[in-house]
Amino acid sequence: MGAQAPSAAVERTAIKKVSVRLVPFVALMFFVNYLDRTAVSFAEPNGMGQDLALTAAQFGFASGIFFLGYIVLEVPSNMALHRFGARRWLARIMVTWGIVSLLFTWVSSSGQLYTLRFLLGVAEAGFFPGAILFLSQWVPSRHRTKILGLFYLAQPLTTVFGAPLAGWLIGRHGLFGLEGWRVMFLFVSLPAIILGVVAWFYLIDKPADAKWLTPAERDWLTTELAAENAQKTGGHESKHAKGDLKKAFGSGRVWTLAAVYFGFVYGLYALAFFLPTIINGFQEQYDTTFSVMDKAWITAIPYLPAAVVLFFWTRHATRHGTRTWHVAGPAVVGGVSIPLALYMGSPTATVAVITVTACAIFAALPVFWSVPSRFLTGAAAAAGIALINTAGNIAGFASSYITGWLKDWTGGYYVPLYLVGFFMLLSAALMIWLAARNRTDAPAPDPEHQAMEALR
Repeated sequence: MGAQAPSAAVERTAIKKVSVRLVPFVALMFFVNYLDRTAVSFAEPNGMGQDLALTAAQFGFASGIFFLGYIVLEVPSNMALHRFGARRWLARIMVTWGIVSLLFTWVSSSGQLYTLRFLLGVAEAGFFPGAILFLSQWVPSRHRTKILGLFYLAQPLTTVFGAPLAGWLIGRHGLFGLEGWRVMFLFVSLPAIILGVVAWFYLIDKPADAKWLTPAERDWLTTELAAENAQKTGGHESKHAKGDLKKAFGSGRVWTLAAVYFGFVYGLYALAFFLPTIINGFQEQYDTTFSVMDKAWITAIPYLPAAVVLFFWTRHATRHGTRTWHVAGPAVVGGVSIPLALYMGSPTATVAVITVTACAIFAALPVFWSVPSRFLTGAAAAAGIALINTAGNIAGFASSYITGWLKDWTGGYYVPLYLVGFFMLLSAALMIWLAARNRTDAPAPDPEHQAMEALR
């Protein structure tokens, strides 16, 4: 016990420093990233749709074509990050997307909107899987769910704070002679450029180079991560983790996880892009009137409880061990709740049910992302994580375009939201099947946190 106590103390302080020094900054980058890609959802019902004469299908296509651009360069971008280091590559991505996002201020036609959305996806390609890979390379797997959970808080909080911010900026109509929605694009784009420059100097690629860690903390992290990677590359899992991209792409487990992620992201972006429009429709549906700020605050409502549930859900998974039901359970809740929102008789009841759906989606996502890094490492991890996220980007395009097209075709959101429920239930079924086939559940760490979290 005397020999273990110093090691446990070093482990606690090392993980705490990573949590404080790196996670908030990368989460802030993610906050700005998600705000820039979803800003179009706030602009459309507040002037952009009318000014550019967009139908629901055209808006859905404009929202979704972003993901096609992202898909084109996602895997190459993540491989470049693996080769050149996160500091350089994430900084480059941020500055590039900030410049493209800034150009939305002067968009004047649906064709220009499509082009810029596609280029925004190209510019952002690799950021999210790169951030996941970067954080995964800083902590052993038994701490990864907690770290990714803290990182993922940025996504729901983007809407909690971003929706009112977007509403306030839209209310600055006439500033610099611009419509309110153009003012919003102008001011939400600049932080990406600034953060990209800061990231170049602030981020560090690996624990061995972190001067803010003590020598003991650097040695512990380096040793633990090296031992974990060696375990992945040996024995039963060796075919997944030798940097051989063909073998990573040939992994049935990776492709199944990609299908699981597809369902979650289909639901995530159906809500992200169309919730403001659905809320705008409350005015006619329930014969009421909302100001721009009213709509912004209502849009934010589901995401604050989602952030709270995300925090405690990932904390439970960290303390008790990541289990299949940590992912499959929320998928079932989300799949059942989203169609129920269609049958509520008031804006309050509808938003309450949508809140349940948002809580389900955000609870599962960070836990889900702790799974791939349990059997992938090195170049294979970069490629595998990018491949899984590519499936999410395909879902982002599909959900945005199909939701808008089905709404135009059917005249309502009944069919589109039933489809969301179907894909989330399919994700639950696939996760349960994968667990039964590959025994993906991991044991809870022991009290001393000395046992490696292993793939079972």
